[in-house]
This record gives sequence, C-alpha cells and structure tokens, in this order.
Amino acid sequence: MRTMPRGELVEAGGRRIALYRAGRGGPPVVFVPGAGLVGLEYDNLVRAASELTTAVTYDRAGTGWSDDADLPRTAADVAAELRETLRAADIPGPYVLAGHSMGAVYARRFAQLFPSDVAGLLFLDPGHEDILRHLPAEVVALNERMKPTWDALPELTPEQIEASRTALLRLYAQWPDDIRAPLVEHRLEHWRTGLREGRNLEDEVYAELAAGGPLPDVPLIVLSAADKNPLWVQHMPPELIERAHDGVHALHAAIAASVPRGERRLVAGASHQYLHVQQPEPVLAALRDLLHRVAAG
Repeated sequence: MRTMPRGELVEAGGRRIALYRAGRGGPPVVFVPGAGLVGLEYDNLVRAASELTTAVTYDRAGTGWSDDADLPRTAADVAAELRETLRAADIPGPYVLAGHSMGAVYARRFAQLFPSDVAGLLFLDPGHEDILRHLPAEVVALNERMKPTWDALPELTPEQIEASRTALLRLYAQWPDDIRAPLVEHRLEHWRTGLREGRNLEDEVYAELAAGGPLPDVPLIVLSAADKNPLWVQHMPPELIERAHDGVHALHAAIAASVPRGERRLVAGASHQYLHVQQPEPVLAALRDLLHRVAAG
C-alpha cells in the first residue's frame, strides 16, 4: 500500500480502512465521501467540525488509501463496513452522518439498516432513487447517451493530466501542504474509481433504498447545490436545464419531508461535485444546527 499522507489504518471486515479523525466529544460527525472522492477531500470540513465535536472521514474499501475491493459494491456492504470501521476505531455512536452525493445514498442506507446508531443526518446534494422519473425525458435520454462504455474508456492524454493537475491544485489551494499534492496525484492516478463505484447506482443501489424502509426520526438537513450541472450546460438549452434542476430539488425536498424534523436548504455558488469545497460555510452552519437540535432532543 502507498504511504498515507495522514490518518490511520483500521482493521474492519478483513481489510484495512483509512480513517481520518480530529477533535473530541459527541455525537461524532462522520463525513461519507461522494463516488470517486476520498476522505482527505473533506479535510476542510473535518478541521472546522473538530472545533465542535469529534469529526471523522474515511476511504471506503477500493478507494483512497484503503485496501482494494471489487467495485461496485452494494449500499448495504458499504454501510456495514462503515459501522464496523467506526466501532473498530473506538468511535462510539450515535453519529451525525454527513453524506455527499453517492455518499448521501450510502448514509441513507446506513440509517435504514442501523437507525439506533444515527443521531442526525446531513445530505449534500444527494442522489435519489426516483431521479429518472423526475427529470424531463430529454435529460434522461442525454443521461443514457453520455454513459461511457466502461471498459473502453481511453487513458488520459498528458495534456489532459496536466490540465487536471492544475485545476485540482487550484481547487485544493487551502489544503495543508502535506496532503494537497498526494491527494491531487491520487485523483489523477485513480480517476476511474468514481465510474466504477457508480456503475450499480441506478439498477441496484437505488433499488436497495426504495425497499429499505423509512429513515429514523432524527434531525435532517438536505443541502441542494444551486449552480447548474456543468454537463447539462454543455448539452442542453437553459429552459430544459431549469426543469431538470427543478426535478432534482423536488426530490431533495421530498427527502427532507420524509421525517418530522427535516429541512431543505439551497446553497448558492456551489455545484454538485464540489459543494463542500466551494461553499463550506453553509455545510458547517447546517452541522452546527444539527448538533444543537440533537443536543436539545
């Protein structure tokens, strides 16, 4: 295994899982990365949240500095692995789970399977099992056309790699020097990981959620990115993009309305993949509110 720039390795499920923690107190906040992202990409949130409570993030098996695993995986497998990792690391629950994108899908599955281990939920621009039924037909067709042939994707050219390196170094300019360069090089080397993780999202993972039952009655905040999807902007007219985002936001509102103490908030100046980098303050404000609500009962 490559040398970790920071963190620790925790034995869970027969694998070593890379875990990053800071702060103390409870309930612990656990950041669940989006598909293709790793724990260190949430370092800004971990450092800030550690001033409030114990803050944790990690690399799922098959990602980051954790041991390899066959991808894709079921949401139940991912949820069980996270639970075992937290217990092996002696981080007691219940937890405030903060899941981003596909990480929010995994966090929802965790909450369905282990409701007593959940104190609160924060979803950053989450996916939803009904998404294809809430998008305009033209957007669904575009989604199908844009799906790559997984095993036939060409390698990145040297020019693409260098352009991506420049963009990522700029994106993570505020990250500490000891993790910034290793994080960027990891992303460049393992850019296919997110594609592999997401291969079973629409046909398997969403079915798990749909059949998994309700969320526990805990405080919940859903954050929706207000900026337009860059892929849609390249391929669709503005009116269609607006309708597509209306569908996404309606589903986010439905997640929030599914529990008595749910709330949805729109985050301006943020797009889907990097909401937590572009606008960390609304994320931290939501966490502070959730921790206050949890403490108040």
